[in-house]
Amino acid sequence: MYIYYLVAVIIVALDQWTKWLVVNNMELGERIPLLDPTFALLSHRNRGAAWGMLEGQIWLFSIVTVIVIAGILYYFHKEAKGKPLFQLSLMILLGGAIGNFIDRLYLGEVVDFIDVLIPIINYDFPIFNIADAALTIGVVMVMIVLFLEEKREKKTGE
Repeated sequence: MYIYYLVAVIIVALDQWTKWLVVNNMELGERIPLLDPTFALLSHRNRGAAWGMLEGQIWLFSIVTVIVIAGILYYFHKEAKGKPLFQLSLMILLGGAIGNFIDRLYLGEVVDFIDVLIPIINYDFPIFNIADAALTIGVVMVMIVLFLEEKREKKTGE
């Protein structure tokens, strides 16, 4: 069961390492095209939540993050036992939550650097980082797990 914690540790380590590389090797606002114009590295800082909402509310994000981390740990130990996909999704969420929490605690802002343009619809996706990606993937996985569990319960309940 505790091997799943390794997933969270790897996500936090990768997230913090990539952010360290950006902070120490790029100027704020500097853009490095990788697959121009679709994919680039762009040194950016976010003092808010997703997409810069509620900028400057570090205390609020800190409280919410502690509650979220406690909830993830509760569900991991109480509700996800024997459910590997659920356990994995929760640890992916945990890694993402801790990654951005570290930034807020030590920097007062989150380091973002992945810039994606979707040319088909000409949409410049908000700049994000590894922790943000982990949070998104984790949420989608939890939704899938819950959907499959509900479907299974309906099937066995009929």
